[in-house]
Amino acid sequence: MSGIVKRSVAIRGHRTSYSLEQPFHDELARIAAARGMTLAGLVCEIDQSRPDETNLSSALRLHVLEQVKAGATRG
Repeated sequence: MSGIVKRSVAIRGHRTSYSLEQPFHDELARIAAARGMTLAGLVCEIDQSRPDETNLSSALRLHVLEQVKAGATRG
């Protein structure tokens, strides 16, 4: 099982951090690359669309889950 790693990113000009297990981080990076964007850009996009009551780390995990599930249904 992968431990949680804390990472920092700049979002709209301010530094923030998120904590993810390595497999989630790897998949997030793969999603960003597939979309032709930086990882920081994808994190910023997810941050802007997340509900106020959801923390950034949870929103990132949920985004990865949604993308993986969507890919599984394409078959």
